Amino acid sequence: MTKYLHTMIRVTDPDATIAFFKLIGLEETRRMESEKGRFTLIFLAPPGQEDAEVELTYNWPPEDGSAPEQYDGGRNFGHLAYRVDDIYATCQAIMDAGHTVHRPPRDGHMAFVKTPDGISVELLQDGHLPPQEPWASMENTGSW
Repeated sequence: MTKYLHTMIRVTDPDATIAFFKLIGLEETRRMESEKGRFTLIFLAPPGQEDAEVELTYNWPPEDGSAPEQYDGGRNFGHLAYRVDDIYATCQAIMDAGHTVHRPPRDGHMAFVKTPDGISVELLQDGHLPPQEPWASMENTGSW
């Protein structure tokens, strides 16, 4: 029998990425650090859904002081998707925290945002909300 375990994304700033996912409602479930491997694994999930985790992999900067790894191919990953209770409130919290809503929830059902490392995240309304301003008139921004 096959069982979904988690999705892994690489991040450059764990704290910023954790703060971003908290805006959607995810919480840290566990963390592991490897001094020898020079990495940290941080697992996040919606409360009560710990079997649907996203793993944040943070590769520590090189010991020799050279530049840390950069990740700029987030869009070719595809996207993560989460159902939310109120897409308008979630998108507003994301904007209030300084992030861009790249595809606003004009239809009251779907939006796209990006993590600090450019990973696309689809937000889907649990059910449908009627279109509301300012969302209904907002244009797309950048790629999503």
